Amino acid sequence: MADRYEEEKKDAGKNMMSLRKKKLMKYLQMKEKNQKKMKAQKLINKKKRTELRLRTLRYEKEYEEERKKIVQLKREARKNNCFYREAEKKVVFVIRLKGVNKLSPKVRSVFRLLRLLQIHNGVFVKVNKATKEMLKIVEPFVTYGYPTISTIRKLVYKRGYIKVGKVRRYARKKIQDNNEISKHLGKYNVHGVEDMIYQLYTCGPAFKKVNNFLWAFKLKPPKKGFKAKRHAFNEPRPGDWGNRESHINELIKRMI
Repeated sequence: MADRYEEEKKDAGKNMMSLRKKKLMKYLQMKEKNQKKMKAQKLINKKKRTELRLRTLRYEKEYEEERKKIVQLKREARKNNCFYREAEKKVVFVIRLKGVNKLSPKVRSVFRLLRLLQIHNGVFVKVNKATKEMLKIVEPFVTYGYPTISTIRKLVYKRGYIKVGKVRRYARKKIQDNNEISKHLGKYNVHGVEDMIYQLYTCGPAFKKVNNFLWAFKLKPPKKGFKAKRHAFNEPRPGDWGNRESHINELIKRMI
């Protein structure tokens, strides 16, 4: 009886040892697999960062060449006693100045189309015939102008939020890394923040996708306040609503 008990005990011990060995082997295999996966992902991320850095340098070179070209054309025009007129901008930044009280249904519907749902919300809008007509309808309640590359960069980096989640159930998420951007906009060759900024500034082929992916910018009331919201910016008594052209950059700087 004692011998039989000893044999059963030995068999149980052997089974336990074999189970432990199997678990250890499985754990080591999984660990090795995960390490290989992480190593491959690191190489992919490194390659993406290098490509993004090279594209950023190319964008910076393009911006600088454009700036130098405009300066050169202005100098040539001045020499010939002429005036150089720059090409019409393709993108405007629109800021809502008025709340919800005493607005007509037509104005409210245009605000919904422009995604300006709250006071001090701001969005990028592509300039075409349709958007010009929409801006005419809401002009007494908004201000807009042509943002520079530095202004767009500050807006995206400091106030930029993206949409994540399902359609009509989007969540507002701060831009923290390029992986989320690459996941949603990679098929449009937009893999990072600088790619988004380039598309917004140049009104590139992926402008609509990038603009819709961004949440409407929620800006602060401007430092030192507004002058007079009931007057237009270009009136003899200066106000706030209407087209500011390049002066929008100064207002955005005070509202970021």
